[in-house]
Amino acid sequence: MAANTQTSSMEPLRAATPEPAIHTEANDFAEPKQPPTQPPTHPTLQVPGIAIDGASDDDERQPRASERPPTANGSTNASLSAPQPSQNASRAASPNPSAMYPHTQVVFEDPDFSRPPPLNYSLRPRKKAILWFWTLIFLDCVCMPIGLYFGMWYGLTREQLSANAVFSISTALLGTVSIVEYFIRFRRLWRKNSNCRVIGAQRHYLDWFHWNLSVGWFFVMIELIAGTCPHDPPIRVLAIPASTMLFAIGCELLLVDVLRIAGIPAPCRISSLPVGAPLRPGIYAYIEDVCAVDGSGGTEFRQRLNLRYQASKAFREMLHRLTLFWAIGAIVCSIVTTIIVFTIQRDAAYVVGWVLPFLWAGIWTALTIPWVQKSLAREYEEWTEAKFKA
Repeated sequence: MAANTQTSSMEPLRAATPEPAIHTEANDFAEPKQPPTQPPTHPTLQVPGIAIDGASDDDERQPRASERPPTANGSTNASLSAPQPSQNASRAASPNPSAMYPHTQVVFEDPDFSRPPPLNYSLRPRKKAILWFWTLIFLDCVCMPIGLYFGMWYGLTREQLSANAVFSISTALLGTVSIVEYFIRFRRLWRKNSNCRVIGAQRHYLDWFHWNLSVGWFFVMIELIAGTCPHDPPIRVLAIPASTMLFAIGCELLLVDVLRIAGIPAPCRISSLPVGAPLRPGIYAYIEDVCAVDGSGGTEFRQRLNLRYQASKAFREMLHRLTLFWAIGAIVCSIVTTIIVFTIQRDAAYVVGWVLPFLWAGIWTALTIPWVQKSLAREYEEWTEAKFKA
């Protein structure tokens, strides 16, 4: 079983008693939540990786002295409760249950793997929030720069507002929603008792998506500042920040997948994947981070995604194809956008530079959703065949 053989940074996942099979519709990403169960009594399902802070595996599996079974005469055997010099004494029971069983652990309730490990995550209850977020992003990163440019450039004369002032104003207001979302993500990951933090990492690590977002914004800001410094700003340079971000993300996704295929271990921590662990498809970390933090899936989603990836060959193949689909598409769209921007009329170039990358992202998303739904449905249908298991 892949969950026992692959190296990972994940904490142990404890199996419980089997649950009835749950029917999953083809257009749903998640299974219904299960009621909390009592701690399991059968062996622990191990996922190699870091240990729980302050507790070993034996601490979770072995009962404490006060929990020892009574002897035949009804009294507790004192010799069993007394600490032995040759044994490691268990740590004292913590008044805080989460200190003993951190929120990074989930209970997998199907030890026979009669179905794929559930993700327990769905986009359906989040449709309204997703719609509002992307509407604001569209207004902020597409409508506002184009509207401000044409409104100030043609609505005012150069005596009233210089060309430098026009682009300084439009670029200063650009990305307001994105920057606010950036700091909201930072707060969710940084706070002391974060419920969406990366598994096995300190709070200062944040996550892979946040670091990529930081690096991308750094280069975009350099591009915007360099473009607004001249007295007559180069409008074509100020039209390609979106395609620049797209190119950086596409190259990173493709690079990670190429290194994975080449068998090169992770050169640095990639979200919940520690240094030296076998790499996973580039899009894996983006799914993990966005759903866990922005989608409110929490650390629990990170654990469930890890188990699903390790257990299901079909799931791994789907993520590999998705990585190539998005990486190659992003690189091609970025190159095509840049070529168009530097060859057509100036005003049209500014519109194309800000519209085309978002139009491409919308088309790719519309293609990805039914593709993933169909792949997950086929994974469930063919789960009993050995070739689709780890």
